[in-house]
Amino acid sequence: MEITVTINGKAHTADVEPRQLLVQFIRETVGLTGTNIGCDTSSCGACSIHLDGEAVKSCTLLAVQADGHSVTTIEGMASADGTLHPMQQAFMENHGLQCGYCTPGMVMAATSLLKENPNPTEEEVRIGLEGNLCRCTGYHNIVQSVLACAKG
Repeated sequence: MEITVTINGKAHTADVEPRQLLVQFIRETVGLTGTNIGCDTSSCGACSIHLDGEAVKSCTLLAVQADGHSVTTIEGMASADGTLHPMQQAFMENHGLQCGYCTPGMVMAATSLLKENPNPTEEEVRIGLEGNLCRCTGYHNIVQSVLACAKG
């Protein structure tokens, strides 16, 4: 099937197998490897992206379901001049990452969370990110990063 998906502001048209996952389309067809595949079961959130402005796990969608839609990946978060998105900056400044594998998905989920709730409590951040797993940290610095961005 031929699909066209706008990713980070650029239209990408390709023939895809009907069973190809959106995360595979992003990584293998388009070549944007910042979106990670972590569990293949939609449990970890490493593949989180924004689909039409909403955070979704791209391993739960087929590429054909994104036909005609707009996707933002971690690569599309920074400004064209390379200036980091405020959430990316907050993660860096507050040591919100360790190995970095979960970070793209965490940043995508966190920005979506702040879009819905611009001034969350610590508990609301923890609940809002519970679909994204980090195997390295105790989440404290991740939560602090989100709260710092909310206040920023």
